[in-house]
Amino acid sequence: MKPLLLIDVDGPLNPYAAQAQRRPEGYRTHRMRPSGWFDGKPLRVWLNPGHGAELRELAAQYELVWATTWKNEANEWIGPHLGLPELPFIDWPKMHGAAPRGTFWKTQYILEYAAGRPFAWVDDDITSYDHEYVEQNHLAAALLLNIDPRLGLLRPDFDALADWAAAL
Repeated sequence: MKPLLLIDVDGPLNPYAAQAQRRPEGYRTHRMRPSGWFDGKPLRVWLNPGHGAELRELAAQYELVWATTWKNEANEWIGPHLGLPELPFIDWPKMHGAAPRGTFWKTQYILEYAAGRPFAWVDDDITSYDHEYVEQNHLAAALLLNIDPRLGLLRPDFDALADWAAAL
């Protein structure tokens, strides 16, 4: 059984924290209205089509899973722009709620979803508390990559993911 690759959208794939009027190199601007977006204007999302090829290549080593507040809507709004097939997603029991001892709210649910399987997780909200929590509560191998939301996923991140899976 392959390890899981748990993928957040905002931060790793959409570098939302980059300078507002300066789209990062290699990214394309998309305007989206996912169901949770209630602002009057569409949401600006920057996506790099090259990330789709990188993720499709990693699919040989991983089972790809959306681990994002976009939930299944990532299959409608994000995946097609990256050339990704429909992926399973984590259906968070509760979003933005209480979390154990300083961890990010997703962390507890990531471990529930992984259910003892090895996993790699890319997100822009991972901290040392999350690393500690995973080490103490998950017996299988885990790689947590905190991604700078100004930069998104970079070549070294994809290399680290490939190397980690190959070493399992």
